Amino acid sequence: MTETRLRTWTHSVGYGLAALFIFTLALQNLRYGFYELFYLASGMAALTLGGVAYTFLSRRHQLSAPGHLIILSGLNSGLLAAMFTMDTTGISHWAMPLLVLNLLILPLRQALALSLLLLAPMAILLFVKQPPAEALTAVSGSLIVLIVAALYIWQYDHMAQSAEDLAITDPVTGAHNARFLDETLQKEISRAIATGHSLSVIDLTIDYADEAVDLHGQPGMQALFYNMTQHLFGVIRAGDTLYTLNGSEFFLILPFTPEEGVRVIAERIRRTISEHQWPLIGKATVSLGCTTRGSSDTRTDNLRNRAHQAMIEARRRGADSAWFSPGEALRT
Repeated sequence: MTETRLRTWTHSVGYGLAALFIFTLALQNLRYGFYELFYLASGMAALTLGGVAYTFLSRRHQLSAPGHLIILSGLNSGLLAAMFTMDTTGISHWAMPLLVLNLLILPLRQALALSLLLLAPMAILLFVKQPPAEALTAVSGSLIVLIVAALYIWQYDHMAQSAEDLAITDPVTGAHNARFLDETLQKEISRAIATGHSLSVIDLTIDYADEAVDLHGQPGMQALFYNMTQHLFGVIRAGDTLYTLNGSEFFLILPFTPEEGVRVIAERIRRTISEHQWPLIGKATVSLGCTTRGSSDTRTDNLRNRAHQAMIEARRRGADSAWFSPGEALRT
């Protein structure tokens, strides 16, 4: 299940449970003749049901839907206004499920800010209207609910980020892996098409990798691969991204880089690697294939295949070499 779909279901269930809870409160207040509270609860239930509808309407853009903040701000503001205008004191307990709903729907920082904007004036009002012991109990209960829910949400976000990092990062080198390559490259192609800027890629492989394994063993080859990755991190520019495809091959995405730029970068990478003295291995070289996006390059496989074929051509011409394969000229 994708993050967008998961959030859609989570938000829908959260709004739905909140609507059910508030509607139950409305019926109880109607039963005992508390009509003001009945109207308040009915309005809040209608607003939470609107949240359910908005969640499904914006299900494709759930990660950046701004309407949730508006809906929850309305719920918080309505409850706060009711506390100031009504004489009943039990309404402060309605804040607890609303605090949880804030944290469940909004990003953590927004949810904490909105919840504190509700709790701060509520605490002042309770200490003014109620005995200190009762006010302290109500405020402490709300703070405990807020802290426990915030810690749970923070832990979930942390675990989700860690899982995502593990999924897209090579554990040996720290570079992005092949699973993340196509997604990023497609985004960069779309951005290049929209802005008209250049986009280049480089496919490079370590020369004589099999012979290096025979001579130095797999640990020696892994050490070379790791050290070469760290070296490439120091060579590439800010904004460029590095990917490891297997135990001896790398791929670089170079946004805003025309043909002459990628030629210079490829030559600098080739030269610095060949001049370096690598631990355990000694001297090592790479073959590089590079290309720049052309007018017909709207998919990742076009660029990747052309760069790979250019790398094969570089290896055919001899180790420690780079080859550029041009794409179709961009139409201006």
